[in-house]
Amino acid sequence: MNIERKNIDEVNLVLTMQVEKADYMEAVDKALKNYRKNANIPGFRQGCVPMGLIKKQYGKAVEAEELNKKVGEALYEYIKKENLQVLGDPLPSETEKSEVDLDSDKPCKLVFDVALAPAFEVELNGRNQLTQYEIAIDDKMMADTIKQYTGRFGSYEQAEVAEENDLVKGIVEEMENGVVKEGGIKNDAAILSPKYVSDDAKKVFIGAKKGAVVTFNPKNAMESDTEVAAFLKIDKANAAEGNKDYQFTINEITRFNEAPLNQDLFDKAFGKDVVKSEDEFKAKLKEELANSLVIDSDYKLLSDARAAILKKMEDLKFPEAFLMRWLKATHKENLSDEALEKQFPGMIEGLKWQLAKEQIVKKNDVKVNDDDMINFGKKVARAQFAQYGMMSVPEDVAERYAKDMLKDKEAVKNMFDRVLEDKVLEIVKNTVKLNKKEISLDDFNKLVEEEAK
Repeated sequence: MNIERKNIDEVNLVLTMQVEKADYMEAVDKALKNYRKNANIPGFRQGCVPMGLIKKQYGKAVEAEELNKKVGEALYEYIKKENLQVLGDPLPSETEKSEVDLDSDKPCKLVFDVALAPAFEVELNGRNQLTQYEIAIDDKMMADTIKQYTGRFGSYEQAEVAEENDLVKGIVEEMENGVVKEGGIKNDAAILSPKYVSDDAKKVFIGAKKGAVVTFNPKNAMESDTEVAAFLKIDKANAAEGNKDYQFTINEITRFNEAPLNQDLFDKAFGKDVVKSEDEFKAKLKEELANSLVIDSDYKLLSDARAAILKKMEDLKFPEAFLMRWLKATHKENLSDEALEKQFPGMIEGLKWQLAKEQIVKKNDVKVNDDDMINFGKKVARAQFAQYGMMSVPEDVAERYAKDMLKDKEAVKNMFDRVLEDKVLEIVKNTVKLNKKEISLDDFNKLVEEEAK
């Protein structure tokens, strides 16, 4: 087998393969013998079908299959041997015609277009400067976090007199001429909170006792037809029926009490005797908050590093015509021409970043092992729990969560990519000059939102 290379430009080339029958016919004969062993053809015992009949029935299909296999293997070996950084997969040439005639003994000529990544160098050194934001933990953030904990470990009690934040449950009934309307709208399980009704309605419910009967207009008390319909258990289309007086018989008043800052709360939040005072509790919260904010800061730093690297790559020439053709060929069922045109610039940016990461990883001999994957899974678990105010997650819970994630192949792929990015970030941190800047969480979020536009 002979392979000739013709460079079109620095990112496009053509490979021409001359494939002799002798290059693949041994594999064809072997495959046909296997067909003969397993063939079930009427009039012949299994394994005793004449080879001539097998060749007649399966010969051309098998030959084409083995030729394709041989060509694929040869292409892969050539690309590996020549150390070519190929983008996409080789495609049949658009400019030169392949010549394949399985009925003759002439060599097959197969011609492929191949796309290459452009040559470039990612240089990271002390001359490169990035800002590393340190998000300040202010009093409001601490107060909000403490409230999350006191709320999460709070408790409910039954009350006798309604207050603004209570839940009031009872029977609501339509009225007519000052009395309950016979056959009118009725909901035996009505529920509302004085906090979320109009000021006039608040005056009706706040201070009302369990067992009291009060009158109000739901339409005037509530903000939307959806709320009125849900409260009265009627269709939204009939919400106008709520624009009249209704009688509400209060059967139950439920009050939520936040947990006090005491040892019981500390133990529930962080484990038995991990913290033993309010000051230690706040210090622990501050530590956990700082850890979670570092994740946001690191994400911003990696985003800035990505932007800086891509800026240096903006003049690189890519084989765009080939890549569009390859994307159309490989995603013909779920990628329209219009969608491809729209998404292609973003795809090129993503490709640039992928190539840059691969170069950084190779230069620094970065490896990802099982411990890296487990540790990253635990970090994901803690970040997700933190979103619900659970700042301290037991090690065994985080590890179990991580191992469950690793059972999902798609999750493993995503985790692997994220672990690599984390390692790239550490290389960036240890290589470039970092200008540290303290910033409030609100200002940091505004900065991130502004850049996302």
